[in-house]
Amino acid sequence: MKLPIFIVDAFTAKAFRGNPAAVCLLENKLDEDMHQKIAKEMNLSETAFIQKLHPTDNFTQSSCFGLRWFTPVNEVPLCGHATLASAAVLFHKISNTAIGDTLVQDIRYSPDTRKLLVRLSDAYNRSFLESLKVNTQNLPQVENTGKVKGLILTIKGEPDAQTQAFDFYSRYFTPWFGVAEDPVTGSAHTVLSSYWSQQLGKKAMHAFQCSSRGGELKISLRPDGRVDIKGGAALVLEGTLTA
Repeated sequence: MKLPIFIVDAFTAKAFRGNPAAVCLLENKLDEDMHQKIAKEMNLSETAFIQKLHPTDNFTQSSCFGLRWFTPVNEVPLCGHATLASAAVLFHKISNTAIGDTLVQDIRYSPDTRKLLVRLSDAYNRSFLESLKVNTQNLPQVENTGKVKGLILTIKGEPDAQTQAFDFYSRYFTPWFGVAEDPVTGSAHTVLSSYWSQQLGKKAMHAFQCSSRGGELKISLRPDGRVDIKGGAALVLEGTLTA
């Protein structure tokens, strides 16, 4: 028997901080005593077990699962940080529905904007992000709870690049609103700016959205948390509309 298992540091933006929890995915029903044995072996304050409710369910396509929590010595009725860790694992599985085996370094969720931010590995560069084939066709069926309405893929910038340096790159997909990929997205950068400001320790940043059209954004964060976004504009059509 082989069971997928993860360790997730909850309530933190950095590894080896926050509160760690183990998360185990159960394709089939597990012998009752095995839950406790696994939790004891993991030896963390909590181990969460995510159980498929129906045989036809899929961890990358279903939105409803059973969840149980165990300390090393007994089952508990609820655990907050292990629940957050479980959600992070499921979002990780959902994102790999969209981007295949691409290495993921970090995942964040913005409940206010209902955007899921997926940071790809720092091993990837701008050309990789630009050429990445993203399967958005099935995303509205995979995530149909209404909690996610936009998928942001992002990577760290290349300050030593021979071309113009950017602090970070991104692409944005929102098939939930009928837009497979949006060329340049201000609302996505309100989420991106907060994330990358924390990661880079900067309040002013230069960003590039790597769609086929592409676009540059200059970002600055105010002390109150609001974000200023600046960019150029080109007038391409002038005419008269008769209604």
